[in-house]
Amino acid sequence: MQISHIEHIGIAVKSLADAIPYYENILGIKCYATEVVADQKVKTAFFMVGQTKIELLEPTSDDSTIANFIEKRGEGIHHVAFCVDDAAAALNEVGEKGVRLIDKAPRPGAEGLMIGFLHPKSTGGVLTELCEDPNK
Repeated sequence: MQISHIEHIGIAVKSLADAIPYYENILGIKCYATEVVADQKVKTAFFMVGQTKIELLEPTSDDSTIANFIEKRGEGIHHVAFCVDDAAAALNEVGEKGVRLIDKAPRPGAEGLMIGFLHPKSTGGVLTELCEDPNK
């Protein structure tokens, strides 16, 4: 597995409308896109900081993973995502090394990326996402 960079840091928020002004008005970084990812029951907002993105995640349903996260832990950092050349191969490799996988195969994520998550019980408590941009 070859990691090229941190693709994004995912931050769980109750409301994009409430969270976006902090990033734009205080930090001075502009939201360049929002997107609903229906199968993940989440609405996202993206900000670019150098080569790394900040992804805000607002639940669109009370039974979403993000809603459950916020209920248990409150708003804050949800996951770290790494860019890999081949998400399927990377998931297979880490799975063979004993890492517990949330996703055994890549699935579509925001911005057209193919994604797969590693369980935080196998990654030192950090929910880890592996991302592949199939357009590169």
